[in-house]
Amino acid sequence: MKTIKAGIIGGAGFTGGELIRVLLNHPNVELGFIHSRSHAGEPLHKAHADLVGETAILFTDKIEHDVDVIFLCLGHGESKVFLDGQDFPSSVKIIDLSQDFRLRASAEKGGRSFVYGLPELNKEEIKTANNIANPGCFATAIQLALMPLADAKQLNSDIHISAVTGSTGAGQSLTKTTGFTWRNNNISHYKAFKHQHLFEISESLDKSQEGFEQSIHFIPYRGNFTRGILASVYLKTDLSEDELKSIFQEYYQDHVFTHVIDQPVDVKLVVNTNKCLIHVEKHGDMVLITSAIDNLLKGAVGQATHNMNLLFGLEEKAGLNLKPSAF
Repeated sequence: MKTIKAGIIGGAGFTGGELIRVLLNHPNVELGFIHSRSHAGEPLHKAHADLVGETAILFTDKIEHDVDVIFLCLGHGESKVFLDGQDFPSSVKIIDLSQDFRLRASAEKGGRSFVYGLPELNKEEIKTANNIANPGCFATAIQLALMPLADAKQLNSDIHISAVTGSTGAGQSLTKTTGFTWRNNNISHYKAFKHQHLFEISESLDKSQEGFEQSIHFIPYRGNFTRGILASVYLKTDLSEDELKSIFQEYYQDHVFTHVIDQPVDVKLVVNTNKCLIHVEKHGDMVLITSAIDNLLKGAVGQATHNMNLLFGLEEKAGLNLKPSAF
């Protein structure tokens, strides 16, 4: 059985902790090191209390180059700075979970070329890549709701999106809008019409439907729960509901984590999994597409692990057969 030696940079945050949990139980992965300047020398459970008894690995401030893959779980803008200070062999694959390399204009860095890591769009390119720019969480949920229509050249009207995310999407640092007192029994929108994920969404849609230039109107919401994203996407179409469902089912028939279902979706069906569930329905001349993902898994760590599996020729679902919470 092939064994992949992995290193994690930024292991103390939400994505770092989630990645540790997934990779500790991955049948093909050996964790070489987990880097954290703030927790160097401490056991992992000092930052992630649920890991008590799971592993004897300690955080380290040393960076090993003798690994097969490096996961960058750093803040936006920090991955570029980190790579400037390192000289990893070209054989070491990089999977970056920040937004630093997602756009075409920023996909080259120090001789490294990054492929946008949305498997439902770029699976074959990912398989032969050396470096992956992992998509954003909102971007993942929204693109998966729209990619089948883009591929069928059916995005021909303005697109409207309302999507709500759990508090873990904002990272581990405590702010006014992530604390329990403010977040509980509350909801608010933020970055209306100008969320940073719109740029990568537009680039992906243009790749599938060349010349795509429709307006995307996106209102993101902060939800009063910890994890999950529910996105409601709607636009005008002349296609019937049966035609629309057929387009979606055909597009995702060879993608193991994205499923088109007949019942309305909700976040409890996907939390703690790498699934995206999609529901399609027609209302007059409008199609409503609802997608749900776990922002920390399918929207981040799970997708990064899926990308690693593709990079190294492993079974796509290796390490990702996870049980949803459901209730």
